[in-house]
Parts: sequence; structure tokens; C-alpha cells
Amino acid sequence: MSTPGQRSVAARTHPAGSSATPSLGTSLTAPINTSGQAAAHSGKPITVRSTPIRVIRALSRALIYLLLLGGSVIYAIPFIFMVRWSFMSTSQVHDPDLFWPMPMAWENYTYVWGSTFLGWWIFNSSLVTFIGVTVGTFVSCVVAYGFARLDFPGNRVLFIVLLATMMLPLHVTIIPFVIIMRELGWLDTLWPLIVPGLGGGAFYIFILRQFFMTIPIELDEAARTDGASRVGILFRVILPLSKPAIATVAALSFIGNWNDFFLPLIVLNSPQQVTLAVGLRYFGGGQLVEAQHTYQMALAMISVMPIIVIFFFAQRQFVRGITLTGIKG
Repeated sequence: MSTPGQRSVAARTHPAGSSATPSLGTSLTAPINTSGQAAAHSGKPITVRSTPIRVIRALSRALIYLLLLGGSVIYAIPFIFMVRWSFMSTSQVHDPDLFWPMPMAWENYTYVWGSTFLGWWIFNSSLVTFIGVTVGTFVSCVVAYGFARLDFPGNRVLFIVLLATMMLPLHVTIIPFVIIMRELGWLDTLWPLIVPGLGGGAFYIFILRQFFMTIPIELDEAARTDGASRVGILFRVILPLSKPAIATVAALSFIGNWNDFFLPLIVLNSPQQVTLAVGLRYFGGGQLVEAQHTYQMALAMISVMPIIVIFFFAQRQFVRGITLTGIKG
């Protein structure tokens, strides 16, 4: 029984004598004052939701989380086994009932460091990656700014040609590339790995160009009114607002340069000159006996640790840059 100061919304909406009745399973009651108007709920309209709809949404959300959790576990299994094997001794590898090695064999890492050119491999990979990330990202920003903001003849044609280069893989051009490097005398040096990355990359330019186009052009016009040049607009307006996209490009460039295997394998020959990715192959020597598996897993752990650290600190900017890129094209 309702009180005189409170009636149902259905009673106010459908006067007496009307055949309309509220559907089952819906919540339509709300406090109504004596003047016949519904009481305010923080200035927001009353949302009427059916109970079955809420249940369906909760179940669908739980199913999505379950699928994501299952996919994460599947992708994490190889990494867990790599960590596990890197701390195992030879005797522990043969124990089928042992899940985690106790005590852990830290000597695997000391053996890898002392029996290989690991220090040189890390230095070579770090040098190539540092130059590729810094110079390549900066050049990609400048080129993307030109495509996004400068209206010159052939802008779209050149951009399409740039994107077309992504369809031509390195494996197709590797023979003329090696011939050019041989004529320059750069084989078995780091120059073939450093120089091509100085011009940025088509994919990185595409990501930055799409992000720059989401920035309102009115900001450029306001800066130009204050006397800023094109270079000033780039460094004072565009780049400070594009930190998520720049972080995304830098992270992708770091991963690509650090994990590059095919090109260093072709142009580098001396064990001391190779990068860390190729050093994994040199360490195995093509003869994979069980005693060497633990050492290879230790070396693999050393190679992936910088990527894990970079992604851990740049995860928020990386995800944000991927989400916002391509909103406007």
C-alpha cells in the first residue's frame, strides 16, 4: 500500500482507467512529492533497467574476463618454462616430478657470461637500438609532421608511395642490399644495422601522422598568430601533445631493433660483432644437447629482460597511443 506522499511512476504516467500496466521484472517506483512531480535524483534522469538485462551483461562480462585470463595463461606458459629451465641444473632437468628448481642454479648465468662474448653482444645490440630509437623516432616525427600539416603538391601521392614500401619485405631486397654494403666495405660491421634506421620507418611515420591529424589545426593557427614558425609549432605544440604516440613508436622501435635477427645474421660474421639475438644461435652451435638447454634459457632470459622492463614502464603510454592512433585519417 503506497503512502499519500509517494506514488509509482506508472500511476502518474498512466492515469486511472488506462489499460497500460508496467512489465514484469522492471523497477519503476520512485518517490513523488505531493505536487505530482518526481523527486530529483541529483539532477540525473531515472534509469529503468530490466533484471534479466543486468544478468546477461554480468555474464557476458564474466565470459570476456574468463577468455582473457585463459589467453594470458596460454601465452605465459612458454615464458614460465623458460624461467624455470634457466634456473635448473642438468640433474634437475631429468626429474619429471620437479616443477620449480630448489635450490636454483644461478651458475647458469655466470657460465653464460664467462664462456661467451655476452658483453660485446649486449653492447652491439644496445648501440644499434639506442641510435635506431632516438634518431629514427625523431626523423619519423619530422616526416609525419610534414605529411600531416604541410599542404604541398603530391602530399598524398608520396604518402601512398611510402605506405607501399611496407608491402616489400626485406627478404626481397636483401641481395642488392648486401651487394651495396659489400661495395661500401660495411660487411661485418654495425653500419648496415644503423644507417637504414636513421630514416625512420614507414609504419612509424604512419602511426605518428595519424595521431598528428587528431590534434586540432586551430592550435597551429594560434601559435602562428603568436609568431611561431613551423619548427616552433612542431616542438612546442605538436610533440608535447603527442607523447603517447611517440612512446608507442619508441617502444616498437626498441623491440624491433633489439630482436632483429635476419639482417644481423646476413651481414655479420665474426662472433664478437654479432648482436644478442644472433648470439643465441652462436651459443647453441647447432648442437642442442640437453646439458646446453639450461644455458640457452639463461641467455634467452638475459635477452628478454630489457624488453620486459621497457614495456613495464611504457605500458600506459603504449596502450594509449595505440588506442588514439587512427581516429582521424
